[in-house]
Amino acid sequence: MQAFLNEQTGNKPLPLFAEWRRLVAELRNASGDEIRLQRVNELFNRRIAFLDDITLWGEADYWATPLETFAKASGDCEDFTIAKYFTLVESGVDPARLRLTYVKARIGGAQSKITQAHMVLTYYATPQAEPLVLDNLIGEIRPASRRPDLLPVFSFNRDGVYVGGAAPAPVERLSRWTNLILRMQAQGYDP
Repeated sequence: MQAFLNEQTGNKPLPLFAEWRRLVAELRNASGDEIRLQRVNELFNRRIAFLDDITLWGEADYWATPLETFAKASGDCEDFTIAKYFTLVESGVDPARLRLTYVKARIGGAQSKITQAHMVLTYYATPQAEPLVLDNLIGEIRPASRRPDLLPVFSFNRDGVYVGGAAPAPVERLSRWTNLILRMQAQGYDP
């Protein structure tokens, strides 16, 4: 992965990449997921700048791999969410506890009628638990009940796509996800 970064972008992203590798190694020995969630959320919210896809990639909607996000040190909500997801999995969090969740974010607060598409990472301590929300817009990890500004649309992880209470659909239906995984593998990162 480091060779890919160096070849594609030179050594500029290498300090962030090294910080990420140190964090993953440290968190593999952490006791409990709470510290993993906090530290990963903090790393990406602190070190990655928000930049929309049109400006960053020249496309309306591009899902960057974690390495591409490191290379640019920038990304949009999907890029933050993807990088956090794979970092948490890499650090030892059970992937079944994590979901990348598309929401409608109410701009201006919970009572606003103005919404915007947004993606967050959700963590379920148990399958029936209220999820915790990791968001690039808010540094604090909050239970979903404390995020009335977010209206869930659907969620997914490597096991499937979840809509309401229905059985999960195959994740391969999400072409952006399939493309993301293929690009990650080509970059030396085999999720």
